[in-house]
Amino acid sequence: MEGRLLLKGCSVFRADGRIRSGVSVLVEGSRITKVAPDAELPVLPGDWEVACRGRLVAPGLVDCHTHLVGGQLQPLVGEFLLRPFMSRFEHVLRLASLLTAGEVEALTAHAIARGLRHGITLRVEHLLAPNDVAGALSAQARVAEQLVARLIHCHANLSTNGGGLAQLEANAEHVQKFRRHPLVRGALGLYGSFACDDELLRRAGRLREEMGVGAIFHLGESEEDLMQTYTRHNRRIVPRFESFGLLGNGSVASHCRTIDRGESMKLALTRTLVALSPRSSQALDVGMAGFEAVLAHGNLIGLGTCGFGTVWEELVCGINAMLSIARGGRMVDPDGTMAQFFMGGGAEMCAMTWGAPCGTVEEGSLADLCVFDFVPAELSDSDSGATPHFLVQLSQCPVAWTIVDGRVAVREGELVAADFGQLSLDAAQALKSVWARARR
Repeated sequence: MEGRLLLKGCSVFRADGRIRSGVSVLVEGSRITKVAPDAELPVLPGDWEVACRGRLVAPGLVDCHTHLVGGQLQPLVGEFLLRPFMSRFEHVLRLASLLTAGEVEALTAHAIARGLRHGITLRVEHLLAPNDVAGALSAQARVAEQLVARLIHCHANLSTNGGGLAQLEANAEHVQKFRRHPLVRGALGLYGSFACDDELLRRAGRLREEMGVGAIFHLGESEEDLMQTYTRHNRRIVPRFESFGLLGNGSVASHCRTIDRGESMKLALTRTLVALSPRSSQALDVGMAGFEAVLAHGNLIGLGTCGFGTVWEELVCGINAMLSIARGGRMVDPDGTMAQFFMGGGAEMCAMTWGAPCGTVEEGSLADLCVFDFVPAELSDSDSGATPHFLVQLSQCPVAWTIVDGRVAVREGELVAADFGQLSLDAAQALKSVWARARR
């Protein structure tokens, strides 16, 4: 986009959780270059003015663990949720093995577009399409470019049915191609411990060290995952992954439902991002022991949808879980934890990946922003700790504008680069085709 993007008459989140009203936000290129009172930033010829009229401008949301395709292939419905863990895994793998690159593209476009309309500016994708890893990852990258969405993605490589090393090499080649892309970056993916043999993990660890990139994987997804790992390898999942060099900066461990406090501390010390999904954990009735262990040690944490529902739904379930822990006297500051839970880990992951500050509406930060259809009440300077209050209010408010890398992706609730209705039709046709082949 040529010229400046100028958001006028904003209410802006401040770093201390308070609201600053009557503000203009100037975006030039991919960065916020000035945040100042309205009178100090007049509209100039050639500017694209966004009239906020007091509406709240906040950093874009981050979905720290998603399945853009898989979440549509198999929704979280009762019959599926009541199956044993391995039955669910085999069903998901069978559907994913039928995917073509074109179907991945259609389903990814629908999911990313839906997320942009909810204010998601970055998603961390764990794709499973084992029969065409290169084609599927390339399709997702094209969609992110077209719709103007920030994406970190990988393939969930696995040893089941063979081919894991070939999947990993295709994944690594894709990572190399997108090392400097403004919107899309790659990571090395693994499905989970129970589905990966030592050879695959060893090669993934070496590639991670050579390429200097993160790894994305399910960690302690279920008791079955832990049991199979211990039976086959005589060790728990966290020590196993650590031994192959898979933990550390840039890596994302999702779920973490079966870890203990010692393993939580290990994740904290290595600065591995823990992506928690309270909503899906609640649906699967897996308990909250892992959730509590993660919160006990100052981990780098973020919310992930697993491809189901919204980040806001995850936040509400997370609040309920934290309140239950706090009522038991095992958490001192649930409000502070909630703010970190929602905004901390994802912003740090983005900043680490793109090498620029993220997660604030401040000068120098990446221009990944949302304008909510919400005008907040003004608070006095003595009011503090308002972030949890505003987050709960925002969960009920539509997003009017979504800006990614300084470019407008959603304008007054409508996608700029595509017709959402057509994307929905294309996704429905892709699902119909996959499900028809699955019934044969």
